[in-house]
Amino acid sequence: MIEENIVSEENKKNLNFIELIVEKDLAEGVNSGKLQTRFPPEPNGYLHIGHAKAICMDFGIAQKYGGICNLRFDDTNPIKEDMEYVDSIMEDIQWLGYRWGNVYYASDYFQQLWDFAVQLIKAGKAYIDEQTSEQIAQQKGTPTRAGADSPFRNRPVEESLELFNKMNTGEIPEGAMVLRAKINMASPNMHFRDPVIYRVIHTPHHRTGDTWKAYPMYDFAHGQSDYFEGVTHSICTLEFEVHRPLYDWFIDELKKERPQDEDYRPRQFEFNRLNLTYTVMSKRKLLQLVKEGLVSGWDDPRMPTICGFRRRGYTTTAIHHFIDKIGYTKFDGIIDYALLEHSIREDLNSKAKRVSAVLNPVKLILTNYPENQTEMMEALNNPEDASMGSHEIAFTRELYVEREDFMEDAPKKFFRMTPGQEVRLKNAYIIKCTDCKKDETGRITEIYAVYDPLTKSGMPESNRKVKGTIHWVSVAHSIPSEVRLYDRLFKVENPNEEKDTDFRDLINPDSLKILTGCRVEKELENAQILENFQFQRIGYFNVDSDTKEGKLVFNRTVALKDSWQKIKDK
Repeated sequence: MIEENIVSEENKKNLNFIELIVEKDLAEGVNSGKLQTRFPPEPNGYLHIGHAKAICMDFGIAQKYGGICNLRFDDTNPIKEDMEYVDSIMEDIQWLGYRWGNVYYASDYFQQLWDFAVQLIKAGKAYIDEQTSEQIAQQKGTPTRAGADSPFRNRPVEESLELFNKMNTGEIPEGAMVLRAKINMASPNMHFRDPVIYRVIHTPHHRTGDTWKAYPMYDFAHGQSDYFEGVTHSICTLEFEVHRPLYDWFIDELKKERPQDEDYRPRQFEFNRLNLTYTVMSKRKLLQLVKEGLVSGWDDPRMPTICGFRRRGYTTTAIHHFIDKIGYTKFDGIIDYALLEHSIREDLNSKAKRVSAVLNPVKLILTNYPENQTEMMEALNNPEDASMGSHEIAFTRELYVEREDFMEDAPKKFFRMTPGQEVRLKNAYIIKCTDCKKDETGRITEIYAVYDPLTKSGMPESNRKVKGTIHWVSVAHSIPSEVRLYDRLFKVENPNEEKDTDFRDLINPDSLKILTGCRVEKELENAQILENFQFQRIGYFNVDSDTKEGKLVFNRTVALKDSWQKIKDK
């Protein structure tokens, strides 16, 4: 028994604070031992990496403890919402490896929410206010100064009921009036100062069409939707912590009408948001980037969206490992983008196939190699995993190598190709550079070398030490491709902190470089969309969705250099 307790205590060290709450609730039989969570996105944009953290919490905790997580779309603002976003959200959740118990929409509860609002009016706890939004905001006061009552606060119940009905018939223009809860204009919590709970919107809804003209606000719909569905643990990010008392107030009022549910109530818990360097997470700003053509779309590989990361070559495993590393706390901070890159680099190092690609090619001619000879060299698919086997790459007299791997007048510590110096061609022979050819501008057009036939990889003489190894592809047996080199979207670490600068002016002009003259080994001619590879000595790449027959397009997922490891080792 003592050993079991020790194991239990040891396990607790690895749990986040919400998991500890859930374990305690289940052990004590809170909510009759039931566990139900929900993920409630608004379908007004594509999900980003911050949502991935919430998804891993909401779905992951239900999965871990045998509960249910439902997907609920918070579709209370038809102006911004679209079925395109609904579909993309579902796709992203499934790609992350989760399945929902049920799919709900806040619009499923429009009638119930309306009926509850009517109950509040009849109880003298809600009223129609005809002030402008600016007047209402001014009237609310400040955190240190109490608000002032609206001149409509004591409006007769019958009058508020009549106007509330008119808000939903189309008779009332947008912005002409709102329904406010009557709570406490002197409350230190600003959210209690008679919050707006209904407003008029004449835009057709993507599910309900023109049925409704009056729509509930988030704070009014959110908690009640949790209540209607039977959510036990309503988990959200820290900015909603100050909303929690209002969440509880509405549910307490609703429970009065449902005495049969007295033993049940959802409870809200908050964790820190995921903020990432060199990007923005605001849906409004991301939508601006898309609409203004500053990126190619929501799935642009520079975007922090889940579909953007997927297109760039990030894996679900890497994203899960990244979220595990940063954890869940009650303190907001900003995470170094290098940690995310470290996570994908770790994952792809263990599983990505190694191939040869030359991004900036120049021709290398081995002058003593037979002109019509082709040898097949064995290349390991992944030295980290012998079970992945090997493949063959064609070796011929004329090869392509990286232009940066040759220097005519090289400094002392340049260990690649320069006249008179030996290097090894990876998986092939040791060669000695002899000369080069230039065009009229002085640009190198061809490099000449001789090979040592006794130094083929695997032969006894192949153990002769040389200081440099370079990669290559055969001129005759390589295929053309386009390679897109992606970097961080913004040139400053925290674009959100640059208050006096338009965030769009902070976009990194070098965040995308398109290389069109690249050559890759023939092994890649049947590569599949999103398939990951390591281009030897260069980085990790994947096949972009723009690939079509006769045109291979690769995205750089991440470079080989691991800046996060260096930061961690300091």
